[in-house]
Amino acid sequence: MSYEPLFVAYLVYFNRDRDYFECHEVLEELWLARGHDPLYKGLLQIAVGLFHARRGNLSGGRKMLTSALEQLTPYPEQSLGIDLGKLRREAEAYIQELANEGNRDYVFYDLTIRLMDPELIRMTEVASENIAPNIPQRRTPQRGEKHEERQQKLALRRTQQQG
Repeated sequence: MSYEPLFVAYLVYFNRDRDYFECHEVLEELWLARGHDPLYKGLLQIAVGLFHARRGNLSGGRKMLTSALEQLTPYPEQSLGIDLGKLRREAEAYIQELANEGNRDYVFYDLTIRLMDPELIRMTEVASENIAPNIPQRRTPQRGEKHEERQQKLALRRTQQQG
């Protein structure tokens, strides 16, 4: 199976860098290009939920992860070469952690997306060598140079499709 380069980049940012803001940036472009595909939207929302949780916005994190689960529920346990079932179970557990925020001190933790397809594993390894981490990571919502480049590419692609 072939995988979209933006999806592969999302996985690199998610698993290697834990850069959930950049995950959102790259997958949003693919989600828009794919006509608002709910599977990509759910994966995008997992990253956004973790971004909020890391920043201490526990309510926002819980809401986003809950919405992500709604998007991801219809899909098989293994989708897009990943263990989607494991990711859903971990997101459900995370939601419970965030829901119990008043009972004890919440400690942020990362999730890892398990890759199942050997071709996807190979592609992420290759991409990981070519994708530089964002140092420092953005910890507040802001759009940077990479976002502008992606927006220009997306606009060019739309123009080419229309012409």
